[in-house]
Parts: sequence; C-alpha cells; structure tokens
Amino acid sequence: MCFIISYIGHDCKDIPDFLGDTYGHFARRLDLSFNQLRSLAGIKTFTELEELVVDNNLLGNDLQLPRLPNLHTLTLNKNQLTDIEALLEHLADVTPSLEYLSLLGNEACPNQLVSPDKDEDDYQRYRYFVLHKLPQLKFLDTRKVTKKEVMEAQARGAFMKVVKPKSDATALISSELLIDASYLGEKRVCPQQPRNEAGSESHPLPYTPLPRGSRDARNHKGVFAKCRYVYYGKHSEGNRFIRNDQL
Repeated sequence: MCFIISYIGHDCKDIPDFLGDTYGHFARRLDLSFNQLRSLAGIKTFTELEELVVDNNLLGNDLQLPRLPNLHTLTLNKNQLTDIEALLEHLADVTPSLEYLSLLGNEACPNQLVSPDKDEDDYQRYRYFVLHKLPQLKFLDTRKVTKKEVMEAQARGAFMKVVKPKSDATALISSELLIDASYLGEKRVCPQQPRNEAGSESHPLPYTPLPRGSRDARNHKGVFAKCRYVYYGKHSEGNRFIRNDQL
C-alpha cells in the first residue's frame, strides 16, 4: 500500500512537526511544493520515503538531507541551488537508490528554457557531469539517460564542470582597468593611471604605439628600432612576374 502525503502551497518556512509525527513512519511519497522551505531537516522522521517532491521552494546550497536508503525519485525544480558539485556529492552519500532526479529552474542546471544565455551544449555538459557523480540515474530532468551518455560520463564527465569566476575577483580586475573615454568606440582599455602625490588621479593619456619621447606633436623626432621580422618579398603578389635578375 502506497501512502502519499501532500502539503502543497501552505507558504510554510519549515516542515510542520505533525507531518513527521503522524505520517513519517509509513509515508512513501511526500510532496512539499510551493512553500517557502529553506531547510528539509523536518523529513528526518520519513525513514521509508521513496519519492520526494520539493519544487518551487527556497532551498539553497546548504541543503542537507537525512539518509534515505529507499528514495528513488527526487525533484528540486525551481529552487536556489547554484553549487552542482556539492549537491551531487551529498546526494551520492545519502540517497544510494536514487534513479530519477530533476533540477530544472535552478542556476545549477543550465537549461536553455530557463537560462536564455545557455545553449544545448551547456546543458549536455551538465548532464555528463551529473551522470559522472550519480552513475545509477535512469532519468535526469526531462530526459531518459541513454547508454551513450553513460559512456561519455564515465570517460569525460569529470572534466565537464563549468567554473565561473567569482564576483570579487571580477570586481578586482575591473578596478585595475580604466576605459579611455576617447577610444570607447574601439573598446580600447588601458591600465589605470597612478595617483599623484596630492592623491587625485591624473588624466589618462590616449593610447599610442609610439615611445614616450615621440608623443608630443610639437617635439616630434624620428624613431629607429630593430624589428624581429624581415620582409624578403617572396610572398608578394607584385613579385609574381619579376625574375630574380631583375630585382
């Protein structure tokens, strides 16, 4: 006999204690969708759980599940999960029987329908990485897992994780660069100019390939230097009909 417990759309922030106390020991399917859950600590009494649906909640990277040896179906659609590797390692530890998993609508799942900046290649790499961590899966998101995907995951899945630069590192790089206003149309970027002794920033000079001594138009001098490339003329179109004795 299958006992299904549904507690949908109550805007609860925690799983009510009475659910576990009353139904935890014999419930097989639990649906907690459309609430405001940030933790699933309350399901520790659902020891016989086989299916867990917690779509449209506020679950983040600190998600912790109790050990659920019989759980074969888990859907975490439309939550706030971003760290795919930590989540998969946790699921591999506490849900050894998991076969059906869905993570659509999370940043950790680069699906093109919910992330317009992603494409099918991004999503396929994500599938390979998930299957590398959870090789027993039979169904991921909206697709059945194929034998080809399992083989690719075994061979290359470990290298399919997409690493994004951290926001603080990006901000540091941005602070070291200053866009020259006179060259915005060409998207030129020059290093930030040092501050003078008074503490104010000096005006950045427009970009020029000339040495410093040749930048002043009123005091221009010829510049001579060595070049590492020498032109011999053998690839020139103008030399096609000129004999060597005419050079």
